[in-house]
Amino acid sequence: MGKYRDRLQIIADILSVVSDGAKKTHVMYQANLSYTLLSRYLSEVLDAGLVSFDEEGYYSLTERGRGFLQRWDDYSKRCDQLEEQLNNVNNEKTVLEDMIGGDSDRPSNGRTRNKRVR
Repeated sequence: MGKYRDRLQIIADILSVVSDGAKKTHVMYQANLSYTLLSRYLSEVLDAGLVSFDEEGYYSLTERGRGFLQRWDDYSKRCDQLEEQLNNVNNEKTVLEDMIGGDSDRPSNGRTRNKRVR
């Protein structure tokens, strides 16, 4: 199973769905939200001025919403790059640990070493 979405990811998903105009049911299914969560988040994005609602029942993205989505896209890309860099650092650490015999908590094949402390 994938990781859980945080609040910003859910809002970005909703904004992506309404970018071309969408009704509530369409947003609910495309953003993969329950009706209760959808209602709460729609109220939030409407209050924030990220989405507008017309008399025909369609939700649409505002200019402020477009700005949010652009910033979200930049933020998301940076997070992905940082995650990749962190994975590379952790892989390098594993290589270094393997070069010295792995984990120091590991048993030493029954042999003990005398350590001198001065």
